[in-house]
Amino acid sequence: MKQSLQRGFFFLAFSFLFTIFPNLVQAESINNFNTKISVQKDATIRVEERIEYDFGSLSKHGIYRDISTVILNQDGKKYRLEVQIVSVLDETGNPYHYTTPSMGGEILRIKIGDANRFVTGLKTYIITYQARGAMRYFSEHDELYWNMTGDKWDVFIENAQYEVVIPPDIPQDKIRVDCFTGSYGSTDKNCETRLRDNKIIGQITQSLSSHQGLTGVISLPPGFIAVVEPKLVVRFTDTIFGKIVMLIVAQLAFIWYMGLPFGIPLYWWMKGRDPKTTTGEVRAWFDPPKDNKGRFLTPSETGMLVDEKVDMKDIFAGVIDLARRGYFKLVEKKKGDFYFIREERKNDKDILQPFEKKLYDGIFSGGKDEVRLKDAKLVAPIEKVTTMLYEDMTAQGFFPHNPNTIRTIWYVIAGVALFTGNIFLAIVAFIFARVMPRKTAFGAGQANVGKSLKNFLVTQERQLEFQARNQMFFEKLLPYAVAFGVEKVWANRFKDIPLHNPDWYQGYDNHSFTTAYLLSSMHSSFSTFRSSATPVRSSTGHSSGFGGGGFSGGGGGGGGGGSW
Repeated sequence: MKQSLQRGFFFLAFSFLFTIFPNLVQAESINNFNTKISVQKDATIRVEERIEYDFGSLSKHGIYRDISTVILNQDGKKYRLEVQIVSVLDETGNPYHYTTPSMGGEILRIKIGDANRFVTGLKTYIITYQARGAMRYFSEHDELYWNMTGDKWDVFIENAQYEVVIPPDIPQDKIRVDCFTGSYGSTDKNCETRLRDNKIIGQITQSLSSHQGLTGVISLPPGFIAVVEPKLVVRFTDTIFGKIVMLIVAQLAFIWYMGLPFGIPLYWWMKGRDPKTTTGEVRAWFDPPKDNKGRFLTPSETGMLVDEKVDMKDIFAGVIDLARRGYFKLVEKKKGDFYFIREERKNDKDILQPFEKKLYDGIFSGGKDEVRLKDAKLVAPIEKVTTMLYEDMTAQGFFPHNPNTIRTIWYVIAGVALFTGNIFLAIVAFIFARVMPRKTAFGAGQANVGKSLKNFLVTQERQLEFQARNQMFFEKLLPYAVAFGVEKVWANRFKDIPLHNPDWYQGYDNHSFTTAYLLSSMHSSFSTFRSSATPVRSSTGHSSGFGGGGFSGGGGGGGGGGSW
């Protein structure tokens, strides 16, 4: 009886270990995963994977290798790689039997082995295939972003390395490399890379658990590799048959939504228009709008009030205004290479608005006194500043509701209508979404003041010469001209009037100052500013493996595998 109980206990303990720690009991692993890639000038890559798979004491038929043939960009669009198997061999060069069962079109499964035979112990599998569409193309570099092992393996990978051979005529000093390890999305770098001759060699420094992988990123100068983009996966709704089905759905849905497309214009007429005000729009107004406490609105606020949305030019106008007010200096050290240099404040009475404080802190994050515009990370701060502007202007009584929220609601209605095939409703909702936000009576009156100021900037000539001789007059209204998008007209009106270089701006050489020269530099800095505030993506919408966007499992290739 006692022996029976002991045998039962050991059986239960073994079953528990088998369930919780299958790899421990089965002792199945990949001893070494070696990937060799040859990058061709025609943008194809030839991949050889040498997998040393240890079945331990288990008897299996072989392994399967899953290779991802579809990559997803940041917009959710799918692109297909053209993958062609070249060979599946053992370490002596003899071919293995393999099949490629269907996996739904996004995975190429290579099932290696014979269903009538079993293998055990250590086996080597050498899989060679070609891929087309693996390269990515950006404005400043071409890139191979490749999941070298795949992060979907069911077993432990003790060691992994890769070697990427590039064309020999590519300058070595123009090549950048990086690598990532871990599960999908991980930014860990338990790996090391080196560049030797025309080869990039990568190696993990820590073993990979199941569902962890090794990813490599190689940046090459543009122009050496042919441009061959992966093919966009056409959705069912984009096919002819799909469009016919959607048309039928739209016709059926139109019956249910008949009232809404015609009701939206009526709703806008009753609820979406700005109220009439006693303050009208004029042609000669020299001051910006005010809030309900008598404070002059900043250029960013004024631009947002007039067109009811926050544009990048509104944010940049705020940057120019902060520089004009002495918070920092815009210095062009080299042509097109701008720096923000913090200045000691002279006017202690000047008060920053909350969004201006956020913008200022975002530019000089980390307590820096000098920031190179090309290196500035402004995406997150500007997104926050944009949100704050909408919320602050609503809280100050210029709008009864957040205009961005109102637009979003109607855009969502347009999107839902489009998804259900109600094209007419989608078009009407999309058009009226842009004009549906409304101002309060106070906001509409102050918006007319802003429009009047814009009229003056572009059309008013009377008394201009007398006032334009004042340097402060030109500089004070310049940020408002930027917010309205009429800075070129405003600067052109001062072309024949002698002005000195503003205290807040310094050019890269001793070029004689003109308003046209200042405007040209501002446009150049605005382009750099917009780049710093915009996430970097490739021409197909994919993110780069560099610049903080890389992670393990990213890029092309990948997949995983196991035994069967």
